[in-house]
Amino acid sequence: MSNIKMRKEWWLSIRLIHWSVVISVFSLMVSGFYIATPLSITAGPTADKFLMANVRTIHTFFGFLLTFLMIWRAYLGLFANFHARWVDLLAWTDLGNLLAQVKFYLLLSDEKPKHKHQYGPLQSLAYTGLILLQISIILTGLIMVGANFHAGLSAGIGTFLKPLEIALGGLAGVRLIHHMVAWGFILFVMIHVYMAIWVDIVYKEGTISSMISGRVFRKVE
Repeated sequence: MSNIKMRKEWWLSIRLIHWSVVISVFSLMVSGFYIATPLSITAGPTADKFLMANVRTIHTFFGFLLTFLMIWRAYLGLFANFHARWVDLLAWTDLGNLLAQVKFYLLLSDEKPKHKHQYGPLQSLAYTGLILLQISIILTGLIMVGANFHAGLSAGIGTFLKPLEIALGGLAGVRLIHHMVAWGFILFVMIHVYMAIWVDIVYKEGTISSMISGRVFRKVE
């Protein structure tokens, strides 16, 4: 006989990071696309036009917030004593289970893949990709912020990352990569939301609500 038991899945710190990242990424996307393509240019003296400056300030603020959140999540992954540690990101290295999950999601098999880690194989692969996207967009963002200052912390960061700026083809190349990575975030969000809904419907474990309550409902044989 099978029964369903409630289990603690996500700690408060993980949930706070998750929703803070959601807010940060959404704010960065809106402000970033406005910076790339302003909606309008109003008439009047140039000195009175602060909209772009304000949008850039918002973009920079949430960029630094995303950086802080990534550092915080990395710290928890390395030193926290609960699950969702860095080793869970290696679930995709189990190629047999990875293939089983791909077949299950493609409806080629009705065998549910085993969850040997906190994340499933495809989930861990997606999160590994997300980390690479975060690192790329943060580094390119810091380079562009540093280019606007000649003193202070931002200028120091720009100077430190100058070799990377040169390697990427200067500010034009950095901006292009920053923009392309932003589209990578959009693709990730679309797939992430779709899969979260799909898993919630198929598994009926409260996957979506778990990122609010921290609890899931699992069948126990």
